[in-house]
Amino acid sequence: MRETFQGEVVWEGVVHVFDLVEHPTATRAYAWSSPIEGSEKRRFFAVLHIDRINSPIEAVRAAIVAENRQR
Repeated sequence: MRETFQGEVVWEGVVHVFDLVEHPTATRAYAWSSPIEGSEKRRFFAVLHIDRINSPIEAVRAAIVAENRQR
């Protein structure tokens, strides 16, 4: 999967989709990892399938937006 913004790739990788059993608000979750700039470590993400976050690409977009708001 690849996400671009203004013609540039901002994220590329594999998003894993998990069905959830007995979760109170979500039936699915999305998970992936990305390299941390300047490091050999990776950052792991997990996002629940709710409301507007209803696909793997929407989960990635939500994480990108949340990460940029923290900066």
